Amino acid sequence: MTRMPLLLDAAERLGPRELAALQLERLQDTLLHAYENVPFYRAAFDKAGLHPDDCRSLADLARFPFTTKDDLRANYPFGMFAVEQSEVRRLHASSGTTGLPTVVGYTEQDLSMWADVVARSIRAAGGRPGDKVHVAYGYGLFTGGLGAHYGAERLGCTVIPASGGMTARQVRLIQDFRPEIIMVTPSYMLTLLEEFERQGVDPRTTSLRVGIFGAEPWTEEMRREIEERFAIDAVDIYGLSEVIGPGVAQECVETKDGLHIWEDHFYPEVVDPITGEVLPDGERGELVFTALTKEAMPVIRYRTRDLTRLLPGTARIFRRMEKVTGRSDDMVILRGVNLFPTQVEEIVLRTAGIAPHFQLRLTREGRMDALTVRAEARADTPPERREAAAREIAAAVKDGIGVSVGVEIVDPETLERSVGKFKRIVDLRV
Repeated sequence: MTRMPLLLDAAERLGPRELAALQLERLQDTLLHAYENVPFYRAAFDKAGLHPDDCRSLADLARFPFTTKDDLRANYPFGMFAVEQSEVRRLHASSGTTGLPTVVGYTEQDLSMWADVVARSIRAAGGRPGDKVHVAYGYGLFTGGLGAHYGAERLGCTVIPASGGMTARQVRLIQDFRPEIIMVTPSYMLTLLEEFERQGVDPRTTSLRVGIFGAEPWTEEMRREIEERFAIDAVDIYGLSEVIGPGVAQECVETKDGLHIWEDHFYPEVVDPITGEVLPDGERGELVFTALTKEAMPVIRYRTRDLTRLLPGTARIFRRMEKVTGRSDDMVILRGVNLFPTQVEEIVLRTAGIAPHFQLRLTREGRMDALTVRAEARADTPPERREAAAREIAAAVKDGIGVSVGVEIVDPETLERSVGKFKRIVDLRV
């Protein structure tokens, strides 16, 4: 796989003191902007006995209150906006599948900044001006498609706005248009892989050389599966609509050792999920972000629910976040044991004869919760291997996670395929 020459913009060349000074200046401006223009933040700061002037160092941010998804929903639709409606150029929103959607707005400057950080992300992933980028994230209120689209254009790439779905057509477009880069969820990339093979096309022969995958947690085992079967570099992108969308952090192709956070725009903290205490770099906890340069909807100490840890920079000066291993709200507590879908994914992907498609089904047996791992066999897996694989998965979950689960190996193409974020947990408890 080809390594591209390293290119850095001005912010990526800042020294530690210069970066910290820039962050503090932008943080102070953001706190004042939020306090003066968003009633929610004025009330929250006043209740905590704080004023933006009380932030005299980056460490002082820890004194300010958190923002949660519930706060955004309580101010639906536009109560968190800090500018007049006439200054808002675009709206995005979450799916709202578990309640009111969270709505975010962007000024013209916000959209320009967003395009800049996504362009930086694509460049860090190995993309260069003139590359063709196949965008298979969903378009619409979801931030993935349009975020990737305008960032690729900002870098000087040619965008193929495929969106999600119509998988057979996507495979045809990749063959005909010959893109170098694809941006998509990792689970849908596996769906595309199956379609290539169904059409009798070797995925390793395509023009693709880089895959930029985000919008859902994925493991190192899935990276290896994708890289080996497509002969590409697979790198992680991170973002969330409440903070900006994709482009908050990006894995660099030359190291693939975690996602460098674009700290000149997004200030990270990791906190204890229970106490809210800020944890030192290197300790795992819940990721919290403060947006430093947003106009329409500044967010202060937004609790992402994503679990990770902060590490020193390597390929860039900015700190890295370890690949997200799960979300605190995706955690299954089964008979007192904490379990995340990514832990099961690692086991499934290293089990011979099993395809990288699985679901976790939660049921209730009497007074006890039970979990069944449903995993697909590969097409050429004989019945005896299926039985052995079920035993191996159950034993690995018991030994590695510490809980007993049922395992069901189903026929190929039995489980529903993803065209976006894949739903790993099916809760059938009454």
